[in-house]
Amino acid sequence: MDIESLKTFIVLSNVKNYTRAANQLFVAQSTVTNRINELEKELNISLFSRNNRRVELTMEGEQFLLYAEKVIKLTDDSLSEISSIHKFDNHIRIGCSDSVYEAHLSSIILEHQRKFPKDSLKIMIGISNNLLELLQDDILDIVFSYIPLKKAAFYCEMYKQDTMVLVTDYNNKKYKEGITQKELVNEKYLMCNFALQDVGQFIRGLFPKYQQFSLEIDDCAKIIPFLLGQENYTFLPWDMAKSYIESGKLRNIPLIDFKTPMINSYIIGKKEKQYMRKIIMGE
Repeated sequence: MDIESLKTFIVLSNVKNYTRAANQLFVAQSTVTNRINELEKELNISLFSRNNRRVELTMEGEQFLLYAEKVIKLTDDSLSEISSIHKFDNHIRIGCSDSVYEAHLSSIILEHQRKFPKDSLKIMIGISNNLLELLQDDILDIVFSYIPLKKAAFYCEMYKQDTMVLVTDYNNKKYKEGITQKELVNEKYLMCNFALQDVGQFIRGLFPKYQQFSLEIDDCAKIIPFLLGQENYTFLPWDMAKSYIESGKLRNIPLIDFKTPMINSYIIGKKEKQYMRKIIMGE
């Protein structure tokens, strides 16, 4: 099983057509066919179901795609690090949830780059569950996550505690003195899917079980434009909302008959690489 075959498999799974895959890879169509046939023969499974015009991944193919993408990414990252081994003192791969990055980590990274220009940092912004999976697959070295990881080979330490605040456009003064839960349910709420476990469940629990929202998004920073100049509402971590509130762009609405739980975030990594945590945090 070679890298070119894996890359061919990934391209074909995306374009779903042998001719387009060959054109994208700049090879003959027969080369694509042979590579896929060899993969299927080696694995002893069918990766694609075929018809005259397009192909679709089988159930086994969908599972293998996850493996192939991880192998290609790990290979590319490793070759990149090897090629630059004499250029940089440290190579650190960091995963971070969007709101933690916006509120805390971005300034730390900027300061680190200023002080240590010979360090190479690769940063991936994503959802906590996905980042933890990449950490365990050794694709990331450190993760800033809303979800803890309790495994013997990993350290998991509290990073930040934050409060949730209800915000709207600053010029929307309808609930300037405060809002009740019942009033909130009847307003235009935008759901930011934080994947924050208890906090996420709490927010969902404020609304009817099958409530449909006009907008759902999993990136806190991307929801802010939908608040500005409109009478929409959402919860944001205080550390993310603070600058918008202080600059008069967003209004923090007091909660009258309910309160939000605290948000816990964690810094997680392999114990054998704990020195990387100290490098990033300046300890």
